[in-house]
Amino acid sequence: MPGTGRGGPDTAVVTAAQDGDQRALDALVADSLPLVYNIVGRALNGHTDVDDVVQETLLRVVHGLHGLRDPEAYRSWLVAITVRQVRDHEQDRRTTQNRRENLDSADEMVDPASDFAAVTILRLGLTDQRREVAEATRWLDHDDRALLSLWWLEETGELGRADLASALGLSARHAAVRVQRMKEQIQISRTVVRALQADPRCTDLRAMTWTWDGVPSPLWRKRFARHVRDCPVCGRRTVGMLPIDRLLGGLPLLPLPAGFLFDHLSAVPATAHVAGHLPLDHALDHGVSQAAHAAPPPRGLFSSLTNHPVATTAAAGVAVVVAGAIVTAQLTGPADPPRREAAPHMVSTATPVSTPTASTAPSPTPTPARRTASRTPGPARSRPVTVPVASSVKKGVSVWKMPGVSKALAKSGASWYYTWSTRPDGIDVPASVKFVPMIWGSGSVTEANLAQARRAGPYLLGFNEPDMQAQANMSVEEALELWPRLMEAGKVLGSPGVAFGADTPGGWLDRFMKGAAERDYRVDFIALHWYGADFRTGPAVNQLKSYIQAVYQRYRKPIWLTEYALIDFSDGTRYASDAQQAAFVTASAKMLASLPYVRRYAWFGLPSEDGKPGSGLFRGDGAATQTGRAFQRAR
Repeated sequence: MPGTGRGGPDTAVVTAAQDGDQRALDALVADSLPLVYNIVGRALNGHTDVDDVVQETLLRVVHGLHGLRDPEAYRSWLVAITVRQVRDHEQDRRTTQNRRENLDSADEMVDPASDFAAVTILRLGLTDQRREVAEATRWLDHDDRALLSLWWLEETGELGRADLASALGLSARHAAVRVQRMKEQIQISRTVVRALQADPRCTDLRAMTWTWDGVPSPLWRKRFARHVRDCPVCGRRTVGMLPIDRLLGGLPLLPLPAGFLFDHLSAVPATAHVAGHLPLDHALDHGVSQAAHAAPPPRGLFSSLTNHPVATTAAAGVAVVVAGAIVTAQLTGPADPPRREAAPHMVSTATPVSTPTASTAPSPTPTPARRTASRTPGPARSRPVTVPVASSVKKGVSVWKMPGVSKALAKSGASWYYTWSTRPDGIDVPASVKFVPMIWGSGSVTEANLAQARRAGPYLLGFNEPDMQAQANMSVEEALELWPRLMEAGKVLGSPGVAFGADTPGGWLDRFMKGAAERDYRVDFIALHWYGADFRTGPAVNQLKSYIQAVYQRYRKPIWLTEYALIDFSDGTRYASDAQQAAFVTASAKMLASLPYVRRYAWFGLPSEDGKPGSGLFRGDGAATQTGRAFQRAR
């Protein structure tokens, strides 16, 4: 059921849903989900609780639908419920934070590289000034962000001013005043964003940022804005800004992440149970209501959902998505598959241990040993087990050549991957699975590789384990000397990924970060590697979390965990069992999702070989290992 613009869904569909028509209710929920997701996501700035708030909102909508007196007011009613849920969530969150006795996460902030602004920029492929506006939203007060989520949708044609005012519980006149004040704050934030992104940056502004933790906040917005207002250099850079209203008009809704319908609505009861009329299998057989104007997906897509508690709603939503009701301009995917430049990674540790044995290839790029995962053969199954694939912007995987690599990567549920190279190495996956390039070592700093990295951007991973002789093997001074060339190639640049000791004062990374700060070099996030020698799930997760927290406390920058698994290198190489790896994947993914400054994580790695121990997710025949199935479910 395509939305009907500011008028909302067809009143006949709303009425039918109130009367217990199962298919109409399915279509109504599917139509409402994109709008709810956009309001909540922007209001909460992409916090990890977005999923829960969306879920709770839809629960209230489904249960309260019978009490809606005017079907024509459905859209305003939906928006008002969504805004109330956001407010309730924020109030609960503040209360919980004030009562917490465990202060380990007291300084955990929303990662500026993983919030809703970043998702908007990447998925909608925004032009420069639109990108600037999206970046500026990170600097707003919470109340202004909540208002922005509504005004943004008003400007894009999804809501009317009456909807906005009703959701806020204000008169149209008062709502207009609130919107104008919020727009003024956005405009101020735009000037801050432009000044901070200038190259070269104003000397005085650069000095101010030395004590800034890199996390946008209203306090720092005021400080930076005061400087921009009084500085002739920064002031000149704010000339030529288009009005915000002109920049936002015509933008589509941000699309739901892949797998969102299956993974984040598990608590929403099957609508057949709520409506009390048509059975679940009837809804699955008939797909979406004719009001959706969308042919249902192939029967096979629904067959694995028969026992899922939200199967009906998910079926309707998938049909709408497949039919193209949620339209967006995607960024271009990876370039045409070129030849491989860098080989996969060799083993590393999070704590200093003896260097593992590894083979090397001719200079300049070593060829690390490949790690594989074991699998105990079991009895053949007559029917394959269907595993729901979860997707998350954070979830990724490291990849090297294997039979069927493209198909395995697409089935994994990973949102991104890398190959220790600037090239995707012939991997062909949907555009929603993003390739992230890496400059492996000093020998990889060539014009061809840097140009390839720019084309594959905007993200770029720095040198791979320069603190290990068997890896990039670089001194801090050598890395700093080459760093400006990486800064030119990556708009969002990650630190060198050290093998261990990223939190150690005076360690390789610590000396690099101090040198970068002294030279005013840009490091946008910290890349980490971690391998656990304790294969017990609880202690392993706690050790990983403690390491990440210590690194964040030291550098106050977003974190990408680019390699991790359970592997013990203290005496040779010992792998956890597949069951142990699987349990760790499930628990660690939940922990990583709870840390907002963890921007992304990548499991090591995708390939697995039959009969050999390892941590791989997929075998060459395309079947997922036990670890792989756990990874598919993780989000």
